[in-house]
Amino acid sequence: MRKRVVITGLGTLSPLGLNVEDTWQALLAGKTGVAPITLFDASENKTKFAAEVKDFDPVALFGRREARRMDRYVQLAMGASLQAVEDAGLIVTDENRDRIGVLIGTGIGGIGTLLEQADVMEKRGASRVSPFLVPMMLADTGPGMVAIKLGVRGPNMSVVTACATGSNSIGEAAEIIRRGSADVMIAGGGEASIIKLAMAGMNTIGALSDRNDEPEKASRPFDKNRNGFVMGEGAGVLILESLEHAQARGANILAELSGYGTSDDAYHISAPAEGGEGAALCMELALENAGLTVDDIGYINAHGTSTTLNDRGETAAIKTVFGERAYQIPVSSTKSMTGHLLGASGALEAVFCTKALQDGILPPTINYETPDPECDLDYVPNEAREVSFKHALSNSFGFGGHNATLIISRFEE
Repeated sequence: MRKRVVITGLGTLSPLGLNVEDTWQALLAGKTGVAPITLFDASENKTKFAAEVKDFDPVALFGRREARRMDRYVQLAMGASLQAVEDAGLIVTDENRDRIGVLIGTGIGGIGTLLEQADVMEKRGASRVSPFLVPMMLADTGPGMVAIKLGVRGPNMSVVTACATGSNSIGEAAEIIRRGSADVMIAGGGEASIIKLAMAGMNTIGALSDRNDEPEKASRPFDKNRNGFVMGEGAGVLILESLEHAQARGANILAELSGYGTSDDAYHISAPAEGGEGAALCMELALENAGLTVDDIGYINAHGTSTTLNDRGETAAIKTVFGERAYQIPVSSTKSMTGHLLGASGALEAVFCTKALQDGILPPTINYETPDPECDLDYVPNEAREVSFKHALSNSFGFGGHNATLIISRFEE
């Protein structure tokens, strides 16, 4: 019998706040986390703004010595993980530590540390490179450090599927529970991508908005005048448990992770397939996995990057899967407020879907001013909306043609 997987804890460090509740309230209010860059001197970059995690103090959280040995991506992932564990009321003991695992992904990992130490070697010589360079730059250091901090010895790994990473991480963590290899998984994504080189690279391929005169209006998914995404950073983490385990320990069940689909476009390294074919397949697989039909979905949290190709392709994919019903389902892109957290985006958006189910409120797509004839769905423009629904579908798509879809449902025994 297929194990049911439920969500019992949430954690986040985001451009909108340093915890779930602050982030959620800012999201519902239509606030933006986008502002001029402070993490580095962006005067030479074409794009001079991003969605930074503001007022984050890793020294206060971990102590100076430990914080210095973690890349910013790991600091963010660790912080969100500790929040989620506390929210779930999960206590690690000798009896359960071997059945608790961690799966936290990242798109570009410790690139900040790598570039910093490359500069050290260039200026001061190879012997001055930090002995912590290698562990600090690895993608799997995030889940490894969480395991060390908490003393959990279950399955532990990192998924890397570009901007689909966060959703893939949660989906694959759920599969680990379903096959009986763990009772609990700490799952999500973290990213510290506001790096001078990374942003320059995205500028050269035309992916980033350069609306420097109005950065707060730069992320405008599905709007006709969109001209690229806004780089973001942060982390989102969920505590997933088998239903039996959650009930046995009296956990507060927030929602159920009912469906997961993943696919690849097999089309182009950075552009989505024509008509969103791979994305459509992914959504269909998630519906099949959940045992649901198109009539069951009450909300779609879109990948919605604010790029011309993505928004058009995702809209087409939703129409392919849902047919005429596509026009009846509210669709919103929270990236309009958080920016695009790359490998952490799907995990953060899974947090939002869980909160939306709990509160019966849909976050808006802000900066939606001019309709695009090729993007003609209900994008919950500019204001949150109260809606009672049972199933939310969340999309994440990444370079390499990676697609991941999660379905998060209201928990019913």
